[in-house]
Amino acid sequence: MQRIGSWFGDRFAERPAWMNALLLFAAVEVFVYSPWDVLCKPLAVDQDVWLGLVLTGWLAKLGGVVHWFVYVLALYGFLRMRRWMWPWASVYTAQVAFGMLVWPIAYVGGARGWMLGVAAGAALAFVAFALWRARELFDGRSVALPRRYGKWAVVTGASAGIGLEFARALAARGFCCVLVARREERLHAIAKELVATYGVDVRVVAVDLASPDGPDHLADEVADLEVGMLVSNAGFGYAGRFEKQDLSRLREMIALNCTANVVLTSRLLPPMLERRRGAVVITGSVAGRQPIPYHAVYSATKSFDLLLGEALWVELHDRGIDVLVVQPGPVATEFEEVAGEARTNPAADESAASVVAASLDALGHQPSVVSTWRNWLRANVNRFFPRSTVALIAADVMENQTPRAMR
Repeated sequence: MQRIGSWFGDRFAERPAWMNALLLFAAVEVFVYSPWDVLCKPLAVDQDVWLGLVLTGWLAKLGGVVHWFVYVLALYGFLRMRRWMWPWASVYTAQVAFGMLVWPIAYVGGARGWMLGVAAGAALAFVAFALWRARELFDGRSVALPRRYGKWAVVTGASAGIGLEFARALAARGFCCVLVARREERLHAIAKELVATYGVDVRVVAVDLASPDGPDHLADEVADLEVGMLVSNAGFGYAGRFEKQDLSRLREMIALNCTANVVLTSRLLPPMLERRRGAVVITGSVAGRQPIPYHAVYSATKSFDLLLGEALWVELHDRGIDVLVVQPGPVATEFEEVAGEARTNPAADESAASVVAASLDALGHQPSVVSTWRNWLRANVNRFFPRSTVALIAADVMENQTPRAMR
């Protein structure tokens, strides 16, 4: 309970007290008042107010649903301090202020109506003004990531796909980057791009992280840097029926997807702890949420990554270190080609840039994130079915994506 209380304290510390009060008000509206108003209040006595106009009957019910939806957005927006909250939170509050000014004057009347209207309207107008002036609070913490975590970011698997987009996004935010992959020429080309575009320092480390000494070699190469963020992104998949898969490749996949993450985090974490600031991002997959026949070992490695990262999030979040596991679904990268998997619907693949954007938005807020609502549904709907059913359905899907020779 002490850890839970500490976590809640940290979350409330992200915004001023008056904004926390608005967050709690939105929570009450979402979970208590609005559901009661829409579902339980008799139709004959139901009323809803918009811009000072009183709605009754079914119009009031419809207005109540709209209000509930607005408060859902407000609750999410305050919790995550989303950029789109400015100016819309202020605009919505301003219309409520206008309604609360007009409604008592029009429907109560007299001196009492004027007093109530002016008092309520002025109070809410002050809140609207405060929200208008809070633009910087909604600008997001990602802009200040180097100040929050440290000067350098180490990005593995940086030669393409999600790793490349992480490098670009972090350089755009002011990080100096260590680019890590096996393709040295490709890394140097990317380094020139980052230096020319963003004016940051870049170091290239060409290394095979699946080799026994690869992760330690990388850690030694960056020991002189103030590494503020580790993006442990390198990994690959391998499609096929288990007995048809090459054992040496399976060992290489486990070493890269699992062992490298453990070793790099273990080696780079102590200086972060000494400074009491830093971040570790591990690229997992929605495949780690369930068994995936024909990708059995791959899904197991991504389950390992998920549980590792979420556990480290608990151990480290109150010591200044943010940990995040990002779990994308199909992404427009080289993954399917490397895994030997047929691409069934490339147009539906998420972009690597979208995965990175979701990751940086979630970093510091939660232990793991599934990018896009469709992937979130895919990752969570299986909770409602027996695990045997989930595995059988996954087998039917993956068999069609696996080359016939590997089925």
